[in-house]
Formats: sequence, structure tokens, C-alpha cells
Amino acid sequence: MNLHLKQLIDLSHVDKDIDAFEPQIEEANYKFEAALAKKKSIDSDIENLTNEIKDEIIKKHKNELHLAELSQKLEENSKKSSEVKTEREMKSLQLEEEIAKEQVTFANEEIARLDKIIEHKTEQVEAAKESLVELDSNLESVKAEVDAKLEVINKSRQEVFTKKEKLLSDINQKGLAFYQKIRRWAKNSTVVPVEEQACMGCHMTLSDKIYADVIKAEDITTCPHCGRILYVENTQE
Repeated sequence: MNLHLKQLIDLSHVDKDIDAFEPQIEEANYKFEAALAKKKSIDSDIENLTNEIKDEIIKKHKNELHLAELSQKLEENSKKSSEVKTEREMKSLQLEEEIAKEQVTFANEEIARLDKIIEHKTEQVEAAKESLVELDSNLESVKAEVDAKLEVINKSRQEVFTKKEKLLSDINQKGLAFYQKIRRWAKNSTVVPVEEQACMGCHMTLSDKIYADVIKAEDITTCPHCGRILYVENTQE
């Protein structure tokens, strides 16, 4: 086999190995990132619930103030009733008292409703805080697990990078430039094998002449259909 072709085949295998590390790193980081995302979500829930509780407390306070005003008004009406001189004044006072009592009932019901909402949301906050404490305690072990995996991956990746550096130092620069030009669009299918007289990049059938040239491997042969660099596996050859 042509030496330059052999170098390009080896380089393509190394590049595939390097590219394969990225999904491994993403997979290793996923668990920790998912835990962080969950923590962020819980923090956001606690903040939102806390703000909602503050809003409900403000509403409750307004109703309590209104209730105090109504109580004062009823007390004043009670004093006025002894000073009423005409039936018309009495009816007017009674009407005011009925309206005030209805408003008192509504205010009390609203305060009770708001109390339930505040209690429920407070329970949700406490439950979220408990989940957060548990999640924080697990984050350290998850981080340690991820770091251990990344250390193994990075060690293997460094070995592959070292192998690539050695290849690049020995490889023919003209052949390397040709390889890199194809790799820009073909990525990890820059150099592909030929199986059953077909290019494994585009799966198009090769002519007998092209196939014979690939088998001989005296020069670098490209697919006439897609432009990828072709070779035949040793077992086929």
C-alpha cells in the first residue's frame, strides 16, 4: 500500500477517535448538569412561591385593615342609633349596618381563604427547601463521579492527541492538505473503505478500473462520485 495513503487512513482513524470523545464528555457531564438544572429549577420555584406568599400577605393585610374600618364603622353606628330621631334616619343607619356586616363577612372569608393559600404555599416552600438540601448533599458525590470519568476520558484523549501529533509530523504535507480539504465537508467519512465494489461514503458502485486502482493502492484514489479517499480493508484485499 502507498505510504501516503496508509498515513491518511491512520489519520482518519485517529480523527474518528478524537471526535468520539465529545459525546463521551457530554454524557459524563450530563448527570451533573441535570442535577444543577434541577437545583436551579427548585431555587426558582422557592423564589416564585416566596413572592406569591408576600403578595397574599399584602392582600390579607388590606382585608384586615378594611375589617378594622368596618368594625369601627359598626361601633360608630351603634352609638348613633341612640341619637336617631326619625324613622328615615333609622332605616338609613340599618341599611349601612347591613352593608357593613356583609362586608365584614366577606372580609373574614377572604382572610380565611388567603390564610389557606399562604399555609399551602409555605408548605410547598418548606418541601422545596428539603429537596434542595438533599440535592445539595448529592451534588458533591455526583461531581466526584463525573470528575473521575472525565479524568479517564481526558487521559485516553491525550494519548490519541499524542498519536495524532506523531502522525502529523511524519505525514506528507501535500497529502495532508488534500485530506483536510475533503474533511471540511466529509467529516469522519473523509477516508472510506470499498466494499463489494462500492464506495462506503456515497454507496455508489465503482467502475472496474477505479476498483482495480483502489485494490492496487499504489496511489491515492478518490471516489469519482463523491470525492472521498478510497481504500480496501486488508481482509478484502
